[in-house]
Amino acid sequence: MKFNKITRKSIELLGKFIVLAMPKKTLANEELSAKYMNTGDEKFDFSSGEFFTCGFSKEILTPDDIKEHKYFIAGYDSNNKAEDVLDDMYARAIYIDDNKCNGGIIICAIDAVGMSRKDINDIRKLVLESDEIGKLKSLNICCTHTHSAIDTQGLWGEKIYKSGRNEEFMTKLKKKTAKAIISAYKNRTDGKLYFSSTETEDLQYDCRTPETFDRNLNRIHFIPTNIDKKEIYLVNFASHAELMGSKTKKVSADFPCYMIKAMEDEHKNCEVVYINGAIGGMISAKEIKKVYRNTIDCEEYTKEFGKNLGKLAINLKNDEEIEPIINIKSKQINVPVENFVLTLARFLKVLNNDFLKKGSKAFVISETGYLILGKSQVAMFLIPGELFPELYNGEFLDAETSANKCEAEYTPLTNMTSIKNNFVVGLCNDELGYIIPKNDFYLNEKTPYINSANDRFERNHYEETNSVGPRTAETILDTLSSIVVSGQGLGTMKKEAGNRK
Repeated sequence: MKFNKITRKSIELLGKFIVLAMPKKTLANEELSAKYMNTGDEKFDFSSGEFFTCGFSKEILTPDDIKEHKYFIAGYDSNNKAEDVLDDMYARAIYIDDNKCNGGIIICAIDAVGMSRKDINDIRKLVLESDEIGKLKSLNICCTHTHSAIDTQGLWGEKIYKSGRNEEFMTKLKKKTAKAIISAYKNRTDGKLYFSSTETEDLQYDCRTPETFDRNLNRIHFIPTNIDKKEIYLVNFASHAELMGSKTKKVSADFPCYMIKAMEDEHKNCEVVYINGAIGGMISAKEIKKVYRNTIDCEEYTKEFGKNLGKLAINLKNDEEIEPIINIKSKQINVPVENFVLTLARFLKVLNNDFLKKGSKAFVISETGYLILGKSQVAMFLIPGELFPELYNGEFLDAETSANKCEAEYTPLTNMTSIKNNFVVGLCNDELGYIIPKNDFYLNEKTPYINSANDRFERNHYEETNSVGPRTAETILDTLSSIVVSGQGLGTMKKEAGNRK
């Protein structure tokens, strides 16, 4: 035990040394980091516009020289060079405006494992300085979290100390994504917006205790007044897009691609944007263990899973019309970085997230937000990473069953709002990795953040090695709570969070 303590202390000292050694040019400025962030509404207004205006556009992101140049596939193992393309990576954008002269919002989804807020701000800069787009009060860019797309973060390169990002590809990706966003605005047309949802059965699997996840498939549906215009769907579902498996050499958007294809096949006159949900824990498809070990045909399973999800999404019948009202608010946050491996990765320029240092402590500058559609009809929590579902639904492990033998002291997201139809938009405007409740945040005593640990129940805690640190959850949830309260008139539900054994 004494040796373990010394080892851990040495690692903690190494982390502080790395922070102190970080050159100024590596560090970000809080004011500059916020320059291209639209914070949304200062105060929420629930008066209604006359109608919604929406637009859609998409751009292919896949490079055409996969076989000639070295591109690494992100999500599983490092040094996995892409050799072929199964289906294309896309940027898909939807513009939504309630026509109250406050500006519209953008939700854009990129087929990628994740992107730093720094890269997202680069895209925002291209859009906002283009002089080709009208007033925006919020511009949000998410990642679908496909594990078979080209590395957009840098963590899956040839060597652990060398970034896997291809900067020429990243420059083109940013320009094409900005083009999709601007075109979505230009393609706008008037119409009505609807919401529907259903609870899925036997599609998801939780790889970590407690076994809890959001089973809902949520759909926002725009029907234009002009029948010659295409309908637009925004679909939300919580699952890791990793069904192509760890051995794949093919670039793919994974199951979201085939979900969208199935919807387009059923409804020839539509466009679709897919956004992921609360997938920490980690939430994946039912057969993920067979997929990971490649004991089944991964390509076939990916296509079939996506097809089944798409058919379910396109055939929902319980549409509820949403009043033309949009309220949104976002805040910049400083998240304490306790994972020295991530600090080292930033020092080595493997990662490019906006880091800040205060003394020997590091922080990553990120953001979170809250979006309401209609008169308290639909709410979305904009989360910069992979949120553990219990932080959303309150089904925490209790003191008896948690790794750290204590209760979870959080107000879960569903308890913050009285809006019935609410869900998480994951990997939104940043990728901070796993966002874990502190009472079950358990580190390897000897080599924290390097190797995973097994707790007293022999449960593995792999996710902690891919997290910023134990204070990430409270930083995000406390900020969201303040946003909800400042919204005025939203109401909060004063029920206790439920613990789960």
